Amino acid sequence: LCESSNKLQTNFNHTLNSTGGGSWEISDKAKLCRFLCYGSEGSLYNTREDERIRMENAGALLSMLQESRGAEVVEEIKRFTQDGRAVRMGPTIFALALCSQHSESNTRQAAFKALKDVCCDPAHLFDFIQFKKELKVDMKCGIWGRALRRALSDWYNDQDAMSLAAAVTKCKKRKGWSHQDLLRLSHTKPAKDAIALISKYVTKGWKEVQVAYEDKENSEEVLSVFSYLEVVEKVKHSRDETEVVTLIEEHKLEQEQLLTEHLKSNQIWSALLKEMPLHSMLKMLGRLTFRKVLEPGSSQTHFVCDRIQSETALKKAKIHPFSILLASENYKKGQGYQGKPKWEADKSILKAMDSAFYTSFMNVEPVGKCFVVAVDVSTSLTSVVPGTSVSTAAALQSKRIDCTLPITWATENGKAVDVFIIVTNNPLWTDTASPVESLKKHREASGANSKLVMCGLTNIGNSIAHTEDRGLLSISGFDLGAFSIIRNLAQDLI
Repeated sequence: LCESSNKLQTNFNHTLNSTGGGSWEISDKAKLCRFLCYGSEGSLYNTREDERIRMENAGALLSMLQESRGAEVVEEIKRFTQDGRAVRMGPTIFALALCSQHSESNTRQAAFKALKDVCCDPAHLFDFIQFKKELKVDMKCGIWGRALRRALSDWYNDQDAMSLAAAVTKCKKRKGWSHQDLLRLSHTKPAKDAIALISKYVTKGWKEVQVAYEDKENSEEVLSVFSYLEVVEKVKHSRDETEVVTLIEEHKLEQEQLLTEHLKSNQIWSALLKEMPLHSMLKMLGRLTFRKVLEPGSSQTHFVCDRIQSETALKKAKIHPFSILLASENYKKGQGYQGKPKWEADKSILKAMDSAFYTSFMNVEPVGKCFVVAVDVSTSLTSVVPGTSVSTAAALQSKRIDCTLPITWATENGKAVDVFIIVTNNPLWTDTASPVESLKKHREASGANSKLVMCGLTNIGNSIAHTEDRGLLSISGFDLGAFSIIRNLAQDLI
């Protein structure tokens, strides 16, 4: 972060862009990467964009497939998934589904081979199948061919048996698809006994499993899976609060495996807290305070505070500082969406979150680039970032500001800047000077591969004018995904 001429470092190495060489034109590869990252080939990321994937946003993807570059597309899909570059998984899964229905056999084979790497959990697997169903209408082709059946069989058979048992009992269905549907339609033949047990449980039910496996001589793995599913079934039929709490604590059961009736009990919520993923805990703080599960000075509150501040827990969950900030502001607000429910924020929890915010910066990996962040705060001091409780204003009232000033400053002072980030809550640029032209002049003067990100916090059309320069991006609104997009742009990944 370069805040002044005294702090700005100029000795940075600049590499050519991996998606388009030294040219600033936007190649099909760069457009594909943008689509995989945030669902659009254009230069605008809208935080409030609906999650429907549109074929018209995937022009470069279709062009690359027509040019017989399907294998290259699939490799990029895998890379985005494995490296965690995608802001939303929907576009990535859609692209894989499209590749799996392409006319070229090599592309289809590559896509199906990548299925278990891209769709690691059941929710993504169900999304993949739904995309294929929707594409079937547009492409006039079937989906339940031998290749898909084999890919689904491999997805189930390659899973660790205990992990699969947990997965099928936590995420049972999505988008109109269930594990029963997929196992039936794929004609999956279990590769080992423990997977066969799970398959029978999903397709035939618990009673059939009992008849086939109870009081029989089974392997240790089969016994473990049988015992786990027995516990899940016991919880489903139990109305004994003490019994449910014991089963949760002994077998690390999660919220999705319980009945709605169970979630009315504070004792059960207290039990769930002990193994609750940290991301989920941060989102649940308001609800748990409202329900009096978390009360001032209680053991549960002490536990939550210790967990939130734990360096080990924060590192394991890879919590970003902005996630802590959002959770803290939402909790501090004292009410949920549309004012319900309401709660009084606990001071010790707020203090713990403040500490966690600074600790979590260890999870932010340096990009190794020089950034200039320019903040333009208008008179709208009461506005908030859409979808959050975070105010757009962090300074005193400002006057009319020329948004090219930070670029001009860097150019005139001989500073080589990799990325300019301009943050504003103004709906439109106020001056006639073009930030695009200013950026081009800075590149020529400094020799840097400079880029510009325009962040319009209020989500009211703050985008840079349409341009074919791949070093320019606009962000409308602001969320955790915005950090990924800026990082990807700085590293020449989109």
